[in-house]
Amino acid sequence: MRSALILDAARTPFGRYRGGLSGVRVDDLAALPIVELLRRHGPDGTERLDPTRIDDIVYGNTNGAGEENRNVARMAALLAGLPPTIPGVTVNRLCGSGGESIVAASRAIATGDADLMLAGGVEGMSRAPFVVPRPARALPDRLETATTTLGWRLVNPRMPAEWTVPLGTAAEQVAIRQGISREAMDHFALLSHRRAVAAWDAGVHDGFAFAVRTPDDETVRRDESVRADTNEAQLAGLGSVFSEDGPVTAGNSAPLNDGAVAALIGTEDTADRLGLAPIGRIVSSTVAAVSPEEFSLAPVPAVRKLLARLGIGIEDVALWEINEAFAAMVLSVLDGLPEIDPSLVNVHGGALAYGHPLGASMSRVVVDLCRHLRVRGGGLGIATACVGVGQGIAIAVEA
Repeated sequence: MRSALILDAARTPFGRYRGGLSGVRVDDLAALPIVELLRRHGPDGTERLDPTRIDDIVYGNTNGAGEENRNVARMAALLAGLPPTIPGVTVNRLCGSGGESIVAASRAIATGDADLMLAGGVEGMSRAPFVVPRPARALPDRLETATTTLGWRLVNPRMPAEWTVPLGTAAEQVAIRQGISREAMDHFALLSHRRAVAAWDAGVHDGFAFAVRTPDDETVRRDESVRADTNEAQLAGLGSVFSEDGPVTAGNSAPLNDGAVAALIGTEDTADRLGLAPIGRIVSSTVAAVSPEEFSLAPVPAVRKLLARLGIGIEDVALWEINEAFAAMVLSVLDGLPEIDPSLVNVHGGALAYGHPLGASMSRVVVDLCRHLRVRGGGLGIATACVGVGQGIAIAVEA
């Protein structure tokens, strides 16, 4: 088996809901990081990347109901100006989709089915359309609509009610059962913002995130949900959003966002040919499942399964990235994996600050983990995320 290497990666800043990137079509948004990678490594870049040598493109996307319908990976390839001979496929493991895309691409590399792949993800939550269920009769008295931005829609009545509660409700109920306080959630959220602000100010995201010029002729340069002015009092003053007086608030939940990520995945020979120092190596991955209402705990069995597969312990992991869907969720995972040193988790902040464009988030998490490991001198890292409807994904990387 060959090693699958992340050769380079690019991402848009993550725009806030109805913010700077909301005027960009989702399929156009998906194309932007591909264009950026071609710019860096094309004929006018530092190295020459022949686009015709890209074997396939794999993108994660969770919605698929709007401008990203009809296989957004293929649309992104065409809109980015790649030759029409380059295929593309879109995968959907909800919040794990961006990680799933990297895993799929790395498997193709490892097995010899491909030598060079593009993998990533996109979500335009600001532009998610409404849906109307097909009526049971020809002329109903009214049409009921549902938004496709987030969560369940057109729920099958055969599903038990507890399986289809809002994700925030489910995460909150698990956290309450574990004795996790509102204060702990707010503290974790504040730490995420502070770390993210410090990371941007220190240039941590230079070379990964790139500025985007919007159709309104504005430039988005940084993740718009990162709040330098957030403090304990502001977070404590926010009301509950999923239950009366519950601990989960808008401040300790990941915001809705727009963004896209793309990574070049290739072999050692490809890296040598392009003169690139790989960001990291994809080592292994696992998925796991639990009851849907306990989705926030699913990273725990996914991580345990991955550690067992690799024959290592938690003490062998140099850094962790746990996608911050909710502070409640991350704290629940740490409660289930008490051996993890919290100081090694999300060292530059997470989705509570950067934002959570669902199909792109896990791609950002995996690439950031590799980049942070390199700065610290290398080692093994694990990225993990909860996935709606009761799944978890864990990916081991090495830098």
